[in-house]
Amino acid sequence: MKPDIQTRYHVEQLINAFYDKVKQDDSIAYLFSDVAKVDWEKHLPRMYDFWEQIIFQTNTYAGNPMQTHLLLHHHSPLTKDHFKRWLALFFETVDDLYEGPIAEFTKQRAQSIAGTMQAKLFSSEFN
Repeated sequence: MKPDIQTRYHVEQLINAFYDKVKQDDSIAYLFSDVAKVDWEKHLPRMYDFWEQIIFQTNTYAGNPMQTHLLLHHHSPLTKDHFKRWLALFFETVDDLYEGPIAEFTKQRAQSIAGTMQAKLFSSEFN
């Protein structure tokens, strides 16, 4: 039996494993490496804070992910397939490592965030 997500350590483990997959993925890796040119030493701790806040309602994250993704979208248009792949990798990583109500909640929140971002990115007001 796998543990559920219960601590910051679990969040870090999830995010590290997830981005290890993203970096190797043929369909979305270039968005991180070539377009956004992600500095992983800075990005990963921000993602730990973001997901810790999403999962545990902490006050650890300060930033505007919508603005960040909007800028990325203008440099290299994001597609529904990009979001589908991101979600598939995220769900796969959660399922590989964890099970339980918090793991399921985490996947639901990821789905909701992806849906909200797509609605905003693909609406005419932002294009």
